Amino acid sequence: MSQVVALPRAGEDTLWAVMASFGRTTRVAEIYPSRGAALADRLWREQQVRAYAGTLLTTREATPHYSVAPIRRADLPRAWKPLPALGFLRGKFV
Repeated sequence: MSQVVALPRAGEDTLWAVMASFGRTTRVAEIYPSRGAALADRLWREQQVRAYAGTLLTTREATPHYSVAPIRRADLPRAWKPLPALGFLRGKFV
């Protein structure tokens, strides 16, 4: 039985990244194959920040700001992991 194998075309290594900014620090929060999925994730993360605005004020930590940008797979850091919605775990920003 023969199967048709789709080879990646030039430019298909581009993904869409949700970028989290904390002051001068910018990190890749999550990656998606489509811009629409990245925009939906950014919207969800912004809703989480608004929902926990009171908690963020009491911790006196910077509120993360989110944006969407294209990113090449090769530009991802080697040990990259997705960020939580509010950008911190156990009281520390990651």
